[in-house]
Amino acid sequence: MAARPPPAPPARALLLALAGALLAPRAARGVNLGSGFPPSVQGGGAYEVVSASLLNGDPWTPRKNSDSKNHPEELHFRIQLESKELIVKLERNEGLIASSFTETHYQQDGTDVSLIRNYTGHCYYHGHVQGYPGSTVSLSTCSGLRGLITFGNSTYVLEPMKNATNRYKFFPVENLRSTWGACASHSNTSGFVGHHRLPPPSQTRTRHKRETLKMTKYVELVIVADNREFQRQGKDLEKVKQRLIEIANHVDKFYRPLNIRIVLVGVEVWNDIDKCSISQDPFTSLHEFLDWRKMKLLPRKSHDNAQLISGVYFQGTTIGMAPIMSMCTAEQSGGIVMDHSDSPLGAAVTLAHELGHNFGMNHDTLERGCSCKTAADKGGCIMNPSTGYPFPVVFSSCSRKDLEASLEKGMGVCLFNLPEVQPSFGGQKCGNGYVEEGEECDCGEPEECVNLCCNATTCTLKPDAVCAHGLCCENCRLKPAGTACRESSNSCDLPEFCTGASPHCPANVYLHDGHPCQGVDGYCYNGICQTHEQQCVTLWGPGAKPAPGICFERVNSAGDPYGNCGKDSKSSFAKCEMRDAKCGKIQCQGGASRPVIGTNAVSIETNIPLQEGGRILCRGTHVYLGDDMPDPGLVLAGTKCAVGKVRPQRSLLEAGPQRSVLFGNELELVP
Repeated sequence: MAARPPPAPPARALLLALAGALLAPRAARGVNLGSGFPPSVQGGGAYEVVSASLLNGDPWTPRKNSDSKNHPEELHFRIQLESKELIVKLERNEGLIASSFTETHYQQDGTDVSLIRNYTGHCYYHGHVQGYPGSTVSLSTCSGLRGLITFGNSTYVLEPMKNATNRYKFFPVENLRSTWGACASHSNTSGFVGHHRLPPPSQTRTRHKRETLKMTKYVELVIVADNREFQRQGKDLEKVKQRLIEIANHVDKFYRPLNIRIVLVGVEVWNDIDKCSISQDPFTSLHEFLDWRKMKLLPRKSHDNAQLISGVYFQGTTIGMAPIMSMCTAEQSGGIVMDHSDSPLGAAVTLAHELGHNFGMNHDTLERGCSCKTAADKGGCIMNPSTGYPFPVVFSSCSRKDLEASLEKGMGVCLFNLPEVQPSFGGQKCGNGYVEEGEECDCGEPEECVNLCCNATTCTLKPDAVCAHGLCCENCRLKPAGTACRESSNSCDLPEFCTGASPHCPANVYLHDGHPCQGVDGYCYNGICQTHEQQCVTLWGPGAKPAPGICFERVNSAGDPYGNCGKDSKSSFAKCEMRDAKCGKIQCQGGASRPVIGTNAVSIETNIPLQEGGRILCRGTHVYLGDDMPDPGLVLAGTKCAVGKVRPQRSLLEAGPQRSVLFGNELELVP
């Protein structure tokens, strides 16, 4: 037990769950480059020079226009390596660009210009390598062949050579160098980032989980490039837009195994000036961007999530930042990504990582025992805390479990509200995973379809099948009316039932924000009922309960890592005002002798003398998960802090007849 000098009369002690200085910052896997410019592959590793030809022997000739209608729907070509020949089969990713897709840039006077471009024959493809089961390909043909090719348990990068016709670099992804760094999901977020502990599932709930995971979920995404990114790309507006779409194409490929599709509904380039303050401080930049998204972007462009691609080099080792479990919220469904590599792949991997945090995915730490099918020296998995070298392209078992837990809690309601999405430009395409006009079902490409009710080749139902998709479809038949299709996940969530006429479960419905829950201990907030008692049990195990109010008041007035109300815009710990004390670090009593949330937990015990004599023991926690992870010991967003008051995503929010507005979101107390 290590003593810490108390800031006030209470005596405080730190009980280390692990030997060693757990609070000392851990070294990142690499360092930022002092030059301010990312290195290219030439500075890192060897590559093989290859040429590409069509299967009929003609050389591959790249198109000049990135949005030309002449890019073929299917493309098969041959790559001759020194040791083998690869036959790559591609299909245009018709599901990538939505019919409502817009491109936005700005005139010199600051007027925004939004264009609806016809991407009927765009140049972004997905595919596979012939003869290699499980292989995946994600390529752009906009300016030559560029992208990822995975086969034989290895991932390779294909890039055009400069000043050479039909010559390409082909090399393992581990040879693609970049700025090394870490994600920095910030600490004032809505979700808990320790190990998820849910009640033992019933058989019905387990089946519901499987069905939810099997359903295709659609993220309507907007990607924004800041002014520094525009400058880094030579102030070439078309080049920037092409790069952003290429990033989205990679991310879509990464998420497809999770039954998640990325639908790009817009790209925006700040070609004149930044529309919000973007600096080297990632924490401040994230909040500025999320504020801009809420106030400016959402009113003019409907979308589920927005990500900023920045040319600014963030301070320290941070290359990305995003809130945890914030998908679909107006306040925090987004993130920021540093474009840290010459290849769009670098930003794509980081964006996939930050989007994972929005989905509720935590980092793949050693303590969690995650299973990753890709070895660490080959890139590992996407939610690894430090990314950059080599680039990961798959998700771990932990990420899948985190996604399942988030969906079970009710996160992501916007991902299910359109079971039949609008057709993408290019018209109907069987095999793109979208049920479009004239199709009875669509389970993706034949080699990836696992649906027993759908004919993947024709996108029609198999004989005697009535349905193929949806929570109200079981064994190819409609479930009877009144069958529960989405159970209540908590006391703020209402159950939904099948209608008997549709295979799809009705939209998720929640109790109004501010509605009392768990008796009088909580208020509903964003469809979840958070209480101090629930969090104490999560941190300390059965038998734990909230400490008396004096513990919150005395500990959280310190404004240090062990007692605070979160961090301010300068990333300094903020003292709690007396009235806000129960919105700071959680204080508990009882439970286990040490925190049960992980081996790197620090127990903070504070003895407070009472006026009438004696002392009271307050138990707090600090869990070191790296600078980029939220502190599970902070009272969770949505927790009732006082009568008519909850802790919101970033600051305190009043609940009452007068209402108080945070990010334009009103919460009123329900009688």
